[in-house]
Amino acid sequence: MLLFFSSCKKNNFSPDVPVPVGFNHIEMKGELYQRAMKNFDRLETEIYYPENVFPEHHHATSAGWPGDKEGRTILGLVMEARATHRTPKYLDEMIRILPEKLNKKGYLGPVQGDTIDEQQLSGHGWLLRGLCEYYTWKEDPKVESYIKCIIQNLALPTKGHHQNYPIKPEDRISGMGGMSGSSANIVNGWKLSTDVGCDFIFLDGVVQAYSLFPSDSLKSLIAEMISRFLEMDLVRIKAQTHATLTGLRALMRYYEITGNENLLREVEKRYSLYREQAMTENYENYNWFGRPEWTEPCAIVDSYLLAVQLWQYTQSPQFLDDAQLIYYNALGHVQRANGGFGCDNCPGPVDNCLSVKADEAYWCCTMRGGEGLARAIGYSYFLKGDTLFIPAFYESSVSFKIHGNPVSITQHTDYPFDNEVTLHVDSLQNSEKLTICLFVPSWFQTQEVTINQKFVSAQEKNRFLTIPSEVKSGDVIKYSFSMKSGVENIFNAVHSRSGNIRLFYGPLLLGNEGNGDVSVPRNATIEKTGRNSFCIKGTDIKLSPVYHLMESRVSRESGYRKQILFRQDI
Repeated sequence: MLLFFSSCKKNNFSPDVPVPVGFNHIEMKGELYQRAMKNFDRLETEIYYPENVFPEHHHATSAGWPGDKEGRTILGLVMEARATHRTPKYLDEMIRILPEKLNKKGYLGPVQGDTIDEQQLSGHGWLLRGLCEYYTWKEDPKVESYIKCIIQNLALPTKGHHQNYPIKPEDRISGMGGMSGSSANIVNGWKLSTDVGCDFIFLDGVVQAYSLFPSDSLKSLIAEMISRFLEMDLVRIKAQTHATLTGLRALMRYYEITGNENLLREVEKRYSLYREQAMTENYENYNWFGRPEWTEPCAIVDSYLLAVQLWQYTQSPQFLDDAQLIYYNALGHVQRANGGFGCDNCPGPVDNCLSVKADEAYWCCTMRGGEGLARAIGYSYFLKGDTLFIPAFYESSVSFKIHGNPVSITQHTDYPFDNEVTLHVDSLQNSEKLTICLFVPSWFQTQEVTINQKFVSAQEKNRFLTIPSEVKSGDVIKYSFSMKSGVENIFNAVHSRSGNIRLFYGPLLLGNEGNGDVSVPRNATIEKTGRNSFCIKGTDIKLSPVYHLMESRVSRESGYRKQILFRQDI
């Protein structure tokens, strides 16, 4: 046991907010389950075999990031296994051989010298995250020792250096960087990365380690890193959005531990900045602030997770709107036919069309996609006392307990392609009262609720409809709604070309496959012509969602292009 871990107690912050029911209580089905299982399949192909994950077998695209591919792979497999209840084939072997790959200090890559390599820290942010999630799941004492060793021998020696982390734009070599990132220059004893700000990816792993094994020394390191992160002008330095959003996830994680409301406000402020200046028109991301060159699913996953967590702790429903828009139009576009995740272009500033930039970022995004899909499953049901919140709609079932008594509910839906959600109350003891709250997205026009085919009056608060607590076992609840469709303005007014509009059906962004030269009538009316097909009424303009269920035509080889930004006829 490493002694420094025994000296500190965490704050006992217990906010009165809805909390996820937990992976063990959810059985996901339908399209989200298909996505998760296809990604799981991909994570068990040859490229992710244990012998191919560790440094000596790295492809050039993942070299220079000790701990990164290893950590992301472990993380993706743990999260997918917990969410789908499927046993991973190779995960335990990865954990078994990990000690053989560590250096004499107990971490991956070279032993740090006088110069701190932020890519090595960033990679170990993912290794810590993967190991922490594995420990949370299995409580393996060997994994506990690996986490503590990384903290003691890699993290804590950097204390005092993060306050000098270079955050001036002139410290950076302008315009550099590829999809996998690379080392650039040395400033203030820091070997900097083209993934600007990736030191703060390390922060998320450090905070999660602190949540499990707190210490005063680690708390001091976290305070130093957070202070420097908040000093960074994200726009001026052109920070990488993935590093930024992961840093914000670290702040949110630390807020969950400490209850420091200032952290929550800072997360909100920087998430809003990201949304306004670094999101594409289909809710993906610019890889850097001010550089709309390509997108990265890792950042898209981060933005989705942040949106749900911001709703959880603020109860502001616009964050749930964001989560659904990101899920359907961003994550739902970048998952490829093989289950992996790839990069797109950035429609808005130059191009009206959405296209594929890289078929798969197998060295990072495919694994983080697994975390995103797993969290989407975990975020499908929340509990607060005897109230069940349903913030998103998926074919699924949930079981939990109220006052020690079992409750189970089955949900059937084809949302957002259909306008109905059906809940079957499979078991609920007569003595228990259950309140069900159903989310009302901003694109819902009308809503009605029936129980056993009888209309009930449901009160709306914070855009949730509350179903009366007289629900009993055997009840069938139907939630019906109509959804808005038509023209919406662009939302990234800083970078997207003015005058363009977008077309929606509910949360689904619609596009026209072609060269990007289609204009639409003013006040265009969207007409649904099939489950997944639409048109502009009175024209021959065919539309379909950017969302797809891992279709092979969405690839570089096919020449896929879908126009999502339109001019209106005069």
